[in-house]
Amino acid sequence: MPRPPKHVVLSRKEIGVRLRALRQERRITQVELAKMLAMHQASLSQIERGIRGLTLQQAVKLARGLRVSPDKLLGLGKNNGSEPALRNEKLMRRVRRIEQLSPTQQDAVVKILDGFLDAHDR
Repeated sequence: MPRPPKHVVLSRKEIGVRLRALRQERRITQVELAKMLAMHQASLSQIERGIRGLTLQQAVKLARGLRVSPDKLLGLGKNNGSEPALRNEKLMRRVRRIEQLSPTQQDAVVKILDGFLDAHDR
């Protein structure tokens, strides 16, 4: 007996476009992301091109690899791309870059930021 048709909430193409955009924003190649997530690059390519869908587990895994919420990956968040979310994302990208620095370098960045914020409060 054939299965009933699935109710499609988000198209594979929409998810793929969003995934590719998030990956490129972070300047990560398909090969790098696939390696981080222990998946095949070809599978990631098929997802980005909308040929292949995602399971819930894959969506969570990809979101973690890209350091975004699954809602952001799937485009289900409350904010639909308005300016405040973009500014916040820019800030978060910088925070992620700072997290990759050594502890000494992180301390130096924090001191610079504290100095700037203290000067701004005056």
